[in-house]
Amino acid sequence: MHLPPFKLERYFAKYEFNTEFLLCSSDCEAMSIADLLAFEDGAAEKLQNVWLGYTESQGSLSLRKEVCNLYTTIRPEDILVHTGAGEAIYLFMYAAFKKGDHVIVHSPGYQSLAEVARAVGCDISPWMAREENGWALDLDELRKLMRPNTKGIVINTPHNPTGYLMSRADYDALNKFAQEKNLLLFSDEVYRESEYDLADRLPAACDYGEHAVSLGVTSKTYGLAGLRIGWIATKNKTIYQNMASLKDYTTICNSAPSEFLAEVAMRHRVKLAERNLGIIRHNLTIVDDLLTRYSSLFNWNRPKAGSMGFPKLLKGDVEDFCDDLVRKAGVLLLPGTMYDQSNNHFRLGLGRKNLPQAWKRLEEYLSKK
Repeated sequence: MHLPPFKLERYFAKYEFNTEFLLCSSDCEAMSIADLLAFEDGAAEKLQNVWLGYTESQGSLSLRKEVCNLYTTIRPEDILVHTGAGEAIYLFMYAAFKKGDHVIVHSPGYQSLAEVARAVGCDISPWMAREENGWALDLDELRKLMRPNTKGIVINTPHNPTGYLMSRADYDALNKFAQEKNLLLFSDEVYRESEYDLADRLPAACDYGEHAVSLGVTSKTYGLAGLRIGWIATKNKTIYQNMASLKDYTTICNSAPSEFLAEVAMRHRVKLAERNLGIIRHNLTIVDDLLTRYSSLFNWNRPKAGSMGFPKLLKGDVEDFCDDLVRKAGVLLLPGTMYDQSNNHFRLGLGRKNLPQAWKRLEEYLSKK
């Protein structure tokens, strides 16, 4: 097995903790443990009594019961809790695929969604989201990508980094296609419940049938990245058992305090999501204004969900722009080249409270150009 450097994570390692303004964060505003515990009477006292022994490898039953509320047909035994979404992605790829398999992957996207399967020995075909189509995926293109050895499809909706949200009609058709072709569908849903219009929310893929595996996490919509709690939901017992067996070689089980705090969070997830959506909506008004006034320099397809967008720089080179901006203004944007996307886009985070201050610093920088 060989995994190349994770470009996005290496980029953040260089800047994340020594730059004043992270204007490209993928998660929403975090909070303190005290703030989270304040959602629930008695939670602070219960945390003091959490037993610091090993936890159940599949995740505590009480946490899995709370996670089930995200879905309509999923039971606790269909939930496998992981240390963040990254572990779940890694274990799924090794549980589901083998050398010589062909996998179709939504692109551009988070590097591990393609790279881990490639490390397994799979042949990867990118299913390209195109800016001229509003970052929509083309189902006719998917059909053309099929091969006799195609085993799976990997999608991310709502999408990192574009904020694209698949239509219900396309999503229904995708699930039907996967079922008819006997394909596994890995659906990265870490931004689910962050739709700007509730009417646009899609069902979870796992609720469509055994062909699908849904990925969730506390980090993104709910703004609790420090808990390092993610999960998969699936009715596919073979995939579930394979992943559970592989987990014995990675984290074995999760942090007991993190599982308790995640359980509290999931009981109050609607409040957490509404809080962060309020931040995103406020920030979008600020971003819309500046991008309109600087329309000769930027354009974008406005996102429909999630805590980020993917504007395009119309003049100059995006890597040079981002490098100059962070050095001179202390504002970090993420060049699209970190996604192997070279059309001069950059990731813009929308979920942090300090966006207005960061945006002011960006505008001061632009005024001097």
